Amino acid sequence: MKLSAEEIERYARQIILRDVGGPGQQKLKAARVVVLGAGGLGSPALQYLAGAGVGSLVVIDDDEVSLSNLHRQVLHGTPDIGRAKTDSAAQAIARLNPNVNVETVRARLAPDNARALLRGANVALDGSDNFATRYAVSDAAFHERVTLVTAALGQFDATLTTLKPHAKAADGRPNPTYRCLFPEAPPPGTIPTCAEAGVLGALAGMVGAMMAMEAIREIVGGFAEGDEGLVGKLLMIDARAMRFETLTYGWDEENPLNGLGR
Repeated sequence: MKLSAEEIERYARQIILRDVGGPGQQKLKAARVVVLGAGGLGSPALQYLAGAGVGSLVVIDDDEVSLSNLHRQVLHGTPDIGRAKTDSAAQAIARLNPNVNVETVRARLAPDNARALLRGANVALDGSDNFATRYAVSDAAFHERVTLVTAALGQFDATLTTLKPHAKAADGRPNPTYRCLFPEAPPPGTIPTCAEAGVLGALAGMVGAMMAMEAIREIVGGFAEGDEGLVGKLLMIDARAMRFETLTYGWDEENPLNGLGR
């Protein structure tokens, strides 16, 4: 997909990177990325994806902007309070980069619509805040063969991983699914919501930007030969100690998606 002179200038500092270059930038322009949630994680992710020149962004959210969102949901501003987050996000993206096509879906992703919402995407980003939605979107991404970047926030901690179970690992085994990492959701009420426990706004910004970086990595084909990013790895962030740890996890042959008994 050809880049205009204006786009070449806009993305010049990215194109000059050896592991992106003109071909990588063209892949970004041709890409379609679905972002579930225009909230704490989706806001920074959408900004960096738009800035990077992803050609088509699909924003899925059924919520409205509230005053208590604004310390972390930096895509929105005070004048947006009461607006649909999808509308506010689309306007902000257009202001940042008019070359990006934005599609908005004001709906809640659920098992009955998840596959249709993800169909045709190169990458999906899950910024949801509950396990039911995470299972629905990860299952749909598997069936639609869409790479999924998923993250979760705590008060001062976060996790991030990339799921590509429709492809094989280097050893020939399937890549793990979300259900390999979390076979079952925790009992209801054991994990407090953001409204109950709170969350550090800057942490959401940091993790959302890292989600965008994982998506860009996938679209351009990696930042080095053999680069798989966080596929099969769970990045755990402790903002109190400013500690980053990576846990490797693998395919569970009993998982219901690509396990031996499917």
